[in-house]
Order: sequence, then C-alpha cells, then structure tokens
Amino acid sequence: MAEELPLIKPDWPAPEKVKALSTTRLCGVSQSPYESFNLGLHVGDDSGAVEHNRQRLQKILATPYGPQWLQQVHGSDVIEANVTGEVRQADASFTSEMGVPCAVMTADCLPVLVCAKDGSQVAAAHAGWRGLANGVLEAVLGRMNSPASELLVWLGPAIGPKQFEVGVEVRDAFLSFSDECAKPFVENELKPNHWFADIYQLARIRLRAFGVEELYGGGFCTYSEPQRFFSYRRDGQTGRMASLIWLAD
Repeated sequence: MAEELPLIKPDWPAPEKVKALSTTRLCGVSQSPYESFNLGLHVGDDSGAVEHNRQRLQKILATPYGPQWLQQVHGSDVIEANVTGEVRQADASFTSEMGVPCAVMTADCLPVLVCAKDGSQVAAAHAGWRGLANGVLEAVLGRMNSPASELLVWLGPAIGPKQFEVGVEVRDAFLSFSDECAKPFVENELKPNHWFADIYQLARIRLRAFGVEELYGGGFCTYSEPQRFFSYRRDGQTGRMASLIWLAD
C-alpha cells in the first residue's frame, strides 16, 4: 500500500517496531490552492476532500487507531497521544502504546520525530521558530522515559536556510539561549536587520545541548520544491503535510 503515495521515510537506525513517515502534497483529491494531498482541516479546504485524504493515509498506516491530530498553536505543550480521536491543543505528543500514531502537520515549520533506541516510546513535535525558541523540543525530550543519549531524532521537511528570512526578534530569541545560535543566521545584505535562518541547525543546537547525540534528517526545503511540498511562506493559502511516528507489533 505504501507505494500508492509518495512518502518520505526517515533514514535512521530505528528499531523495527518503530514506524515513521512524512507525507508530501502529491496524489490527493484536494483542489487548488490545496492540491492535492492536504491533511489540514483548519486551512479552508473542503472538509470532504481532507477526510478522503486522511482515510487514504489511514489505509497506509494500517494502525488500529487513527493519528493523534493536534490543534497546533506554535507553543511548547506536550500531550500523551490517546486512542479517542479527540483533537487537543498542543504542539507535540508522545506514546508508549502500540498502534497510536503521533502526528504533526507542517507547511514550512519543522517536524521532529523522536524514538527511544529500545523501541519503547515515540514522539512527534511541531517546531516552528516560536515553539523551538520556547522549548518545545526540550519539553518533548523531558517526557521520554529514556535518557537523551538513548534517543534518536529525525528532522523532517521544513523551510531551508536560503529561504527562511527572519527579523531581529527571531535572532534575539535564539541568542538568548546560546551564543552558538548566532552561527545559523546569515545576514541579508540587501535588508538591514534581516537574516536567513537555518532552522535545522537551530534545532540541532538545542537537541545537542539537551544531550541528544544521534540526529538525522534535515536538508529539505519546502519553499523551494513547490511540486513536492506545501509552503505557507511561499503560497500563503495552502495545505498541510503530516509527519507521523508510531509503534507496531
């Protein structure tokens, strides 16, 4: 079934029981400007089209329970995923239960998937710059039962460092965490007080500071691949992709 959709699967040494993927915008039924595999019900798309896309995703997941969808608010709250299907406000979820996918939706923000090396627990986080600066990744890692050295982290498709232009308030928010965070910012010589930011590198700095040693992924750019990815910064009104992780028997 997985061949029916163009999916991105993490290249990381996760245990066999850990399953994970990111969707693209391809091979769904949503119409412009959401074409075509939009999974977000909150962006103005036809709800029937979104539900059709979600049902197709569920067939691929083949899990006994549907994804733990979140009402994401660019914060740092973390919840335990449950089987009820209730959408709750948070920007990350975790679980130790079999067959309960943790899911986050993105269209430029950074999706972060986490698993314990022993396959006992998984988590997913939505890390826009605000959530990242406010500690959403640290909040997720704090809910894991394993020490940071026993975790694997994968960074999914997000806006790339040559396209993510930010103002001084974003740079200052990260510099307050560590002077090392100056390195991922490259000044825009054409615009005073504007920088291009590497959100992947900013995430790596914070993860390593917490003690995570094994980091994978990164290198995508949602903005630069309009045929493959949704991008809010590029298009404004657009769909959402999902990154999911779960435990399977």
